[in-house]
Amino acid sequence: MFDWAGGLELYRRMDLFSAIDTEPVRRRMDELAEEIDRLNYEYYMNDRSLVSDFEFDAMLRELQDLERQYPELASPLSPTKRVGGEVNKSFRQVQHRFPMLSLGNTYSIEEIEDFEARTRKLLDGKEFSYTCELKYDGVAIGLTYRHGRLVQAVTRGNGAVGDDITLNAKTIPTIPLKLRGEYPDDFEARGEVVYPFEAFDAMNKQREEEGLEPFANPRNAASGSLKLQDSAECAKRKLMFCMYFMMAPDGVTLPDTHFGRLEWARQMGFKVQPYIKECKDIKDIKDFIEYWDKERWNLPFGIDGIVIKVNQTPLWEALGLTAKSPRWAIAYKFKAERVSTPLESISYQVGRTGVITPVANLRPVWLGGTTVKRATLVNADFIAKMDIHIGDHLFIEKGGEIIPKVVGVDFEQRREGSMPVQYIVRCPECGAELVRAEGEAGHYCPNADGCHPQIIGRLEHFVGRKAMDIESLGPERLELLYKAGLVRNIADIYDLKREQLIGLGEESTIQDKSADNLLAAIEASKQVPFERVLFALGIRYVGEVGAKKLARYFKNIDALMGADVAELAQVEDVGEVTAKAVSDWFANPLHREIITRLRMAGLQMSGVWKMESEKLEGMTFVVSGVFEHFSREEIKADIENHGGKVSGSISGKTTYLLAGEKMGPEKLKKAEKLGVKILSEAEYLSLTAEG
Repeated sequence: MFDWAGGLELYRRMDLFSAIDTEPVRRRMDELAEEIDRLNYEYYMNDRSLVSDFEFDAMLRELQDLERQYPELASPLSPTKRVGGEVNKSFRQVQHRFPMLSLGNTYSIEEIEDFEARTRKLLDGKEFSYTCELKYDGVAIGLTYRHGRLVQAVTRGNGAVGDDITLNAKTIPTIPLKLRGEYPDDFEARGEVVYPFEAFDAMNKQREEEGLEPFANPRNAASGSLKLQDSAECAKRKLMFCMYFMMAPDGVTLPDTHFGRLEWARQMGFKVQPYIKECKDIKDIKDFIEYWDKERWNLPFGIDGIVIKVNQTPLWEALGLTAKSPRWAIAYKFKAERVSTPLESISYQVGRTGVITPVANLRPVWLGGTTVKRATLVNADFIAKMDIHIGDHLFIEKGGEIIPKVVGVDFEQRREGSMPVQYIVRCPECGAELVRAEGEAGHYCPNADGCHPQIIGRLEHFVGRKAMDIESLGPERLELLYKAGLVRNIADIYDLKREQLIGLGEESTIQDKSADNLLAAIEASKQVPFERVLFALGIRYVGEVGAKKLARYFKNIDALMGADVAELAQVEDVGEVTAKAVSDWFANPLHREIITRLRMAGLQMSGVWKMESEKLEGMTFVVSGVFEHFSREEIKADIENHGGKVSGSISGKTTYLLAGEKMGPEKLKKAEKLGVKILSEAEYLSLTAEG
């Protein structure tokens, strides 16, 4: 297959681009975009995967390469926008063409009966029906389409004015960039951005591994994701848009039923959930509410109620509006389920970084569609704040959360003379005295190399997909190797021999082929790049992004091991706490021995990044402000491509403060105080220019 990107780049370098016909390139880009759009539609709307991930990624990379080299041919609605990469320098406020009114809410079936009776009275014998649909627990946005193309996405805001989040909206696969089939020339699609439970759980797990605070709930996480400045970060969140409304300016004809509008939207390519029913009377409405009050826990995303609308849209005008909400619709909100159940005991779990998590072991109780037996007690401060005593009954709530949580103590059932819970002072696994660093919420076990759960946790982290990616080493097999005395630290994995593995285990022994596959996977992991090796080490507070920053700043493991806390803290996004954790980790003789063994085994201990030049070698830049020719991330990448380093804070080691417009006064003041030279964007371009 012809390498379009490589071949045409050759023409460009030979100054022949102006002499060639770009039409074949445009056609190829159109072909790729059309096919990727088709595959995305089948995957996200119809749950059908028509090609392998490898084939899909190859097409996407080819289109990205062509757009990168020939931006003049790129479409603003290209499927590559789903990946993100553009930066929102600010979220411009936009006035809604049509106010985004909120619905009247109720928790009472009696009030739903009143709404239905009032509607019938106002319509005075006219025939009509209702649509009942799910009330998504997410973030409301409006999408403007003109001539079948997405032109703007705006948050609800205060109902009259919202934030322009178009760049981030483009990364959500269930928001069509181009519509299919027939569509109005100008209309607005409204819906809710939700965070599916599976994606939310995965993101929280990743955050915990990186030492970050997990998100409180899917709704808050979805809201925060839409306001991320880097659209590439928003793309990673795997959000979903569920459409529930369609409106248009005067002169544009839409179907005269709400149900019909949603069905048309589905044909245009929108994700319209199938959980919608046309109801003829109050009995149908009650049945729908009762059904989903029980079944909501089986959905892949959160809902917090049911929305009832008059189906016939011409009747909406007759019913009119109140000051805040329409009279033709109402929302029934589910009550957050709360139960009281006895606290039977508290167990203390030890994570791979040594952090201790107290867990309430409860008398099993039915809550939100599942039997709840356990709930986290977070940390010692949480237990003290809740004033939890031994033998208390605890209130447990699920509501819009995925994980049951303790929300209070049932003081009416507290036994007289009960004693407050005393937090443990020693590790429940190894007996080491627990440590609580100043300014930290949790206790942790400092015996990292002698505490069984920490060792197993680090091994699992090391072989994980985002680290060394040794698929054949799952938790059970790692536990088996540990108990057999073959693997006690990550370096031991690379000393495993075929004869040690065959026959290992009782019920499911390792056979010849399994042993060969395992050793082949271990051998293949030696090609994993340096930044992932660094992440795999499991240093406290060093996540994927931090590992990449450290790897690219120091270039090799020796430079990193030799850095002191001050130098480590110069790396962008690496603060004092992380810098000290890294320094302490490498100061441990056992860890240095592990690095020596991993190096001897053949793991990548240095990184090679292709650079345009070495003109900025030895220079350290701090970037601040808004730039004309680059986004913030682009100019940082450009500095690194010319051999320079980027730091997040100004110090005596800073070579230049690269200053754009709207730069913060604090950085300018500090640069002047330390005598750091301030560089404009034009001066920077001169510094890196050819010749």
